[in-house]
Parts: sequence; C-alpha cells; structure tokens
Amino acid sequence: MSGAGTASEKPPTLRAFAALIGLGVVFYGSYGLANWLASLRSDVPSIVFGWERSVPFLAWTIIPYWTTNLFYAASLFLCRSAHELRVHGLRLVFVQLIAVACFVVFPLKFLWPKPPTFGVAGRLFDQLAGFDMPFNQAPSLHVALTVILASFYLPRLPRWLRAPFLGWSLMVVLSTMTTWQHHFVDLPTGALLGYLIVWALPAEGRSPLASMQLTVQPDRRRLGLRYAAGSAVSVLLATLGGGWLWFLWPAVSLMLVAAAYLLIGPAVFGKSNEGRIGAAARILLAPYLMGAWINSRLWTWRDPDPVEVVPDLWLSRFPARAQLKRAGRVVDLTAEISRPRWVEETDWRSFPCLDLVAPDPQVLQNAANAIGHVRPGEPVMVCCALGYGRSAATIATWMVINGKADDVQDSVAQLRRKRPRLAIRPSQLAAIQVASGRG
Repeated sequence: MSGAGTASEKPPTLRAFAALIGLGVVFYGSYGLANWLASLRSDVPSIVFGWERSVPFLAWTIIPYWTTNLFYAASLFLCRSAHELRVHGLRLVFVQLIAVACFVVFPLKFLWPKPPTFGVAGRLFDQLAGFDMPFNQAPSLHVALTVILASFYLPRLPRWLRAPFLGWSLMVVLSTMTTWQHHFVDLPTGALLGYLIVWALPAEGRSPLASMQLTVQPDRRRLGLRYAAGSAVSVLLATLGGGWLWFLWPAVSLMLVAAAYLLIGPAVFGKSNEGRIGAAARILLAPYLMGAWINSRLWTWRDPDPVEVVPDLWLSRFPARAQLKRAGRVVDLTAEISRPRWVEETDWRSFPCLDLVAPDPQVLQNAANAIGHVRPGEPVMVCCALGYGRSAATIATWMVINGKADDVQDSVAQLRRKRPRLAIRPSQLAAIQVASGRG
C-alpha cells in the first residue's frame, strides 16, 4: 500500500455506492455458498464448552447485532479520500474471503436451536434466518467485522465518544452469543482474523507484507527458525483442546516474530517514527511483547540506571518514568516496545531494529544522526530493550562519526568501560563499520 491520500482526493459518493454494491454481492454470494456447502455434509462438528449452556438467550440483543450492518454501510461513505476507501474496501473484501475459506475448509455448526421470538426482535431474527444457517461459525465474521469497523471509526470520533463506541462494539461481540448465533471459540478466532487484516492493511503507509524478502543473514535465519519452532509447539499445545486453545494466541504471536526475522523485518511491529506500536500489532503480538518487556527487566535488574557516555549523552535500557524525566530527547532503537502513552512532550525519535541481530547500517546511521550535536543541559537518551546492543551500536557509530573515538574498536572499548555487560556481536560491529563510513 502506498501513502495516504489527501483531502482533495475525497471519493465521490458514486464510488462509495459502487463499493457497497460490490461488497454486498461478495458477501451474500460467498456467505451463502459456504452455508450451502456445509448443509450438504452430514458430519459438521461443533466446538462447545460446557459452560456455554448457561449463556442466556436475550432476544433484544439482536438489535446491537444488526447495527453492524449500519456501521458497515455508513463507513464506505465516511472515507475521507480515494486511498482510504480503497484500503477500507480491501479490508472488507479480504476478511470476507478468508473467513469464507475457513467456513468451507473447516465448517462448524451451532449446536442448539433458537427459541421463538416476537415483535421487533422476532422480525429481525426472521430476516437473519432468511439467509443464515447454523454454519459459518469460526472465525466469527461478525466479530472480525466489528474489529475492522472499530479501527475505522475510533480515529474519527471525539475522545468523549470513544469509550461509548467501544462499549457498544463489545456489546455487539457478546450479542453473537446471546442471540445464539455463535459458540465461544468463534469470538477470539474472529477477533484474530480482524486484527490480522488491520495489521496487514494499515490505514497509512505500506503494508508490512509489501517488502517480504527471505533474509540472507545467518543470525536472522537462526532466530527466525527458533521462533517458528516455538509457534509450532504452541499449536501442538492448542490441539489438546479446552483451555489449551488459548495457545493459538502465542502461536500467532511467535509466528509473526518468526516472519519478522525471516521475511519482513521490524515492519512486523508497525512502530511509528514517534515510537508507537499500532493497536493491531499490540494485540496480535501481546504474548511476545509482554515476554520481551519482562525479559528486558530481568536481564538488567543489576544495572537499571542509564550511564553517561559523554556529558549529556546517556546509554539506557528502555527507560522508566523516572529516567525519562531527565531526557530532553530519546533515540529509541527497539521494535518490540512501544513508547508509553503518558510520554507526550519528550522529543521521541524511533528507529526500529530487531533484537540480537545486526541493524541495517542505514538505519544505524540515521539513528546516530538523530543524536546530533549534544548540547549542555539538553540530555539525549539512547535506548533499546537492555541497553547492551542496538543502543550501544548507535552510540558507537555516533562516536566514530563525530570524532569521539579513533575507530569502531575504540568506541566499543570506551562503551564497555561504561557498561561492562555490553553485548555487541561481530555482525553488529560490521554494521557499525559501514554506518560510520569506516567499512
């Protein structure tokens, strides 16, 4: 995907109408086909937890359930540019096609019949029954669409409306169970599909899938295969069923990290220049991100404080609140840790790099240039997860470029005196050589 369009490229209403008609044809055609194919089978299984029999049937919740249709249609006419309409339309097409493919390959059936309904709710249920059958379960397309629509509407809403909208979206998700449309397993799998689509098709910038290329770096291949193996183990644990199904979440998280090392690079994390990891990536990668944060604290508990390399230039692990108070500028080399939400005024510059492998020399040079001229009284903090590798490589590059060290070996030696547990690998040394113009 290319960059976002401008306000002058606002899509005409006719184009939004055309998109709505096209999406309607895709929805009813593919959804009905999957239902029909499942109905031909005599062995369609169900995945049900025992506690689900206590979920009440609440007829009135068909109303929030149906509002998805309204939000869906309206969203096409609220797109602010042709580019935005194109991205949003692609999200809606792909979520439909992927969900239907799952319905065809792994059909599931809702287990018990609905009780009779009357009044407004009854009419809405009757309309639903006109094209729906007790198949097309996991992943819940309704939940996946709710995720996509929430990601579309939330940036447009004023702050005071965001919490109510999220509350309504949660009610829509729960309504898939209280209308007896879905079993529980359909909900997290639907959310997973929705977030994968939002992650793969960002509203701004390029898709992380656009630059896929198999790495030639041995250290990246080695780490990528380890994360892929961890994902495979998680999948095997999920096959035990029951609560073990939750291991599908770390399986997806680790597989995305494996893709970062083997194919995509730090773009997997979707971290902005200002240091924020996008919502979709935060949710998809949550098991890994949590582990990375805990690991950063366990490894550095003996030396948690930043060290001053030269006056007002500090080398640090990812900083805590108290440490950030002393920083006028932060140069952040992590891909896997997001800038805290409460950090607003700090001049934060992010150059995402993968952990434990050599940074791209151009990224390393850009990060060193972002340090710039260190002025007295305007401290600069350079950080990564531990403060031993990526951040140290950046400062080493800066030292060579600015004449603070004779060569790369001298810069690393100076840093090691400040931070004895420095962990700069040979491949990182080579990247420093190139980035500093000594390669």
